Amino acid sequence: MKDSTAMNGQVFSRFYALVRQIPPGQAATYGQIARMAGMPRCARLVGYAMAACQDPGIPCHRVVDRMGGTKAAFDTLAPGTQRALLEAEGVPFRSDGTVDLDRCLWDGSAPT
Repeated sequence: MKDSTAMNGQVFSRFYALVRQIPPGQAATYGQIARMAGMPRCARLVGYAMAACQDPGIPCHRVVDRMGGTKAAFDTLAPGTQRALLEAEGVPFRSDGTVDLDRCLWDGSAPT
């Protein structure tokens, strides 16, 4: 039986590989990443992986909840850090403060 930490590392690596493909100016949802990794119903695990990520080369800030909401876990520098990073990349927000997924949801294709 594998150590659960090693298993999580392998699963997290699958998530991170997908997140690396999200181009600037687009966003994906936790559930979308879970489905693409072949793990539907594991959106929460994707959230854990994004919050645990220490690699600045993985754009975890591009992953939001199903309603386009940002999470405080990414606000390590200051409140609103995730939103600021997304806005700097041109990600549109709605008046309620959520990402406008109708306009910027990543379709899963590799960046050009």
